[in-house]
Amino acid sequence: MARRTTAPPQDDDFVENIIDIDVSDEMQQAFLEYSYSVIFSRALPDARDGLKPVQRRILYAMHEQGLRPDRGHVKSARIVGEVMGKYHPHGDTAIYDALVRMAQPFTMRLPLVDGHGNFGSLDDGPAAPRYTEARMAPAALAMLASLDEDTVDFVPTYDDQLTQPGVLPAAFPNLLVNGASGIAVGMATNMPPHNLVEVIGAARHLIAHPDCSLDDLMKFVPGPDLPCGGKVIGLEGIRDAYLTGRGSFKTRATARIENVTPRKKGIVVTELPYLVGPEKVRDKIKDLVQSKKLQGISDFKDLTDRKHGLRLVIEVKNGFNPEAVLEQLYKLTPMEDSFGINNVALVDGQPRTLGLKDLLRVYVDFRTDVVRRRSAHRLGKREERLHLVEGLLIAILDIDEVIAVIRSSDDAAVARERLMQVFELSEAQATYILDLQLRRLTKFSRMELESERDQLQTEIAALRELLADETKLLKLVSKELAEIAKAHGTPRRTVLLESSGQSATATPLEVGDDPCHVLLSTTGLLARTADASPLSNEGGRARHDAIVATVATTARGDFGLVTSAGRVIRLGALELPTLPPTHGAPNLSGGAPVASYLELAADETPLTIMSLAPDSPGLALGTAQGVVKRVQTDYPAKDRWETVTLKPGDRVVGAVELRTGEEHLVFVTSDAQLLHFPAAAVRPQGRTAGGMAGVRLSPQACVVFFGAVDPAADAVVVTGAGASDALPGTQVPSLKVTPFDEYPAKGRATGGVRCQRFLHGEDRLVLAWVGAQPVRAAQANGAAVTLPEPTDRRDGSGVAAKAVVAAIGGALPEAAAVSAAAAAASASTQGDAADAAGELPPNTGPTRERVVVLRDDYDPDSLEDVVQVERPAD
Repeated sequence: MARRTTAPPQDDDFVENIIDIDVSDEMQQAFLEYSYSVIFSRALPDARDGLKPVQRRILYAMHEQGLRPDRGHVKSARIVGEVMGKYHPHGDTAIYDALVRMAQPFTMRLPLVDGHGNFGSLDDGPAAPRYTEARMAPAALAMLASLDEDTVDFVPTYDDQLTQPGVLPAAFPNLLVNGASGIAVGMATNMPPHNLVEVIGAARHLIAHPDCSLDDLMKFVPGPDLPCGGKVIGLEGIRDAYLTGRGSFKTRATARIENVTPRKKGIVVTELPYLVGPEKVRDKIKDLVQSKKLQGISDFKDLTDRKHGLRLVIEVKNGFNPEAVLEQLYKLTPMEDSFGINNVALVDGQPRTLGLKDLLRVYVDFRTDVVRRRSAHRLGKREERLHLVEGLLIAILDIDEVIAVIRSSDDAAVARERLMQVFELSEAQATYILDLQLRRLTKFSRMELESERDQLQTEIAALRELLADETKLLKLVSKELAEIAKAHGTPRRTVLLESSGQSATATPLEVGDDPCHVLLSTTGLLARTADASPLSNEGGRARHDAIVATVATTARGDFGLVTSAGRVIRLGALELPTLPPTHGAPNLSGGAPVASYLELAADETPLTIMSLAPDSPGLALGTAQGVVKRVQTDYPAKDRWETVTLKPGDRVVGAVELRTGEEHLVFVTSDAQLLHFPAAAVRPQGRTAGGMAGVRLSPQACVVFFGAVDPAADAVVVTGAGASDALPGTQVPSLKVTPFDEYPAKGRATGGVRCQRFLHGEDRLVLAWVGAQPVRAAQANGAAVTLPEPTDRRDGSGVAAKAVVAAIGGALPEAAAVSAAAAAASASTQGDAADAAGELPPNTGPTRERVVVLRDDYDPDSLEDVVQVERPAD
């Protein structure tokens, strides 16, 4: 229940005096005072040391607590309490937030606080100050160096009980290196971080050339260097900011397109724009996908860890161009962000908007004053010490009389006066002699004092010369800056691009139904070409094994895969990885294995691929027991079907899609017999038929190769003999190459003719291949194996190969492949030549990156120790 209160009675001599004040004037005055307080004491950094008051007070408090980098961490709550109680009378949350920011490597380019514990991330805040620990980082020592040598002015704290530095000595341009952000009343600052080596290089150049232009300084500082790396797109806004203090630039994530699975491509992001976290990107992509504003993305994975750093994997759906999806991500998500530069800082207590040269000039002038005051302080200390040493030397020369004077004096004051009168000493010298310890009265002490006197005189002369010569003073400032750059400098992380580097022609989002070719290699890798011209394996430098078959189709079309079990499995070309353009040699190392698309039985292997066109001559296949079959082209509209009914223990050895129907079907058996006959000798059968006799086999023999050859083509027969008891993949066969014309055609179901004579230790053919030239033989790792020269003896023996042969294949028959490869090689050569000449191909944009590096033979005394390197961007 509320209690009734009464006002206390007034004194008898109380006189009421009411003053009328205009409310608008009072509010205006109060707001101006508040604005000045926010601007000067909270939100804006000082242009000299680049720190806000709270940051400066945190570093000074840690300095007073002795929290050096070589000592242990202490609780952040202890630091916050020290700062709040002595120097910064504001909330602990604001102090702790400032402490955390100075410790975050993704926020500051050169952190000033060494944090231990959870100091947060771009998506999550830090742990409470009672859990985290901190101490000064090595760079903070450079900010506080020489603080006790009268280098800066000290001002009273808020309660006038202590003093604090009004600015730190700042051995490096912290405002440009670490940037700043803050919102005051009516104004704000937003400055990006820069590279320490680049900024110091520009500052030293300004010291050596005070009248240099902005372009000269931008040779050292071409643009910001963000802690998270990434790319900066467009340099015009940066130059405007360096000139006027205001500008903007775009930051872009670093991303590349990879095969995230054998069947899918994805966008791998390793660097994000400044102050953009993975969670923000993921949430934005999720919203866009759900609202159907962004298409082509099937999954988002955050694989970031401490060892490998940031790694975001964005899987792209089949049928969409990853390049076009990436452009959509740049356009619609925070993977491309804009940064507005507003270089507002306090200069002599007044907020000013400064360009690059002005910022460097303010810092260089301030640092020069710091070095001058430090030198003057050191000069005074050495002169004071020299004065005492000279008085002590006078006393040591006549120490007996000094002792007598002291012993005969009534007290210390009298002794001091008598020493000053007798030996003509100053009061400071006499006091120092009275405080002298007896152990100093030795001849060695005298020698030490004389040596110290000489050294002090030398140092005093050097300091006086330094203070009298402005050029030497500036050279010392430049040398100390160079030493800081060498001690704390790191390579550039952000790539600067003059443009986005995108083609003038927009990439379609979805893959069109363009003609292409599907390729199958002998190790079961599938891939498709980007256009209608297949890759030629002419050139002998294939990075993978030989090509088994090629099928002409479209990007969204289907094709069939034939297996050794006599099955045909329907697959889509859209799901296959696209081979990059090459210079004539197939590079199927980027292909996807068949196992990525379907599951086969343990004893089932892929044999060939075929088109599913109903107007083709059909599929021909041969089994290990010598059965041949031509399959009718009434292919069903289901995913898989049987093409032959096999006998128990039999399997399909080879399958080939006929192109004209005029080909000859070829059998090669393990006992070195070759039979070929016209394909017309085999009538087409239904899918459930078991075929007909193809070749007559001797006991214990089997078919090792079945294929089709155009009789008019320049075909060859390649056979390899070995021992039947050798382990697979271990023996080196004896190879023989023979023109196909040397083998006469025989009737179906006959034994054929001999194709190779066995040598000692050989009893069977281990491999065979019949097809058009050129021929390629490869090892299991894809290395080429040289084949012997062709011989006219069809029944001759072979020549020992130089390595184990794992696969044999032939060139693709399309003549357009060679011309397409030649055109690609010519275009690439022209592009390389243009790049070497400093020119860029058309429709790509000037994608040059600028990198500023420190020379290996770094010389701190040199004013030109930083060099700019320009190279084409990746």
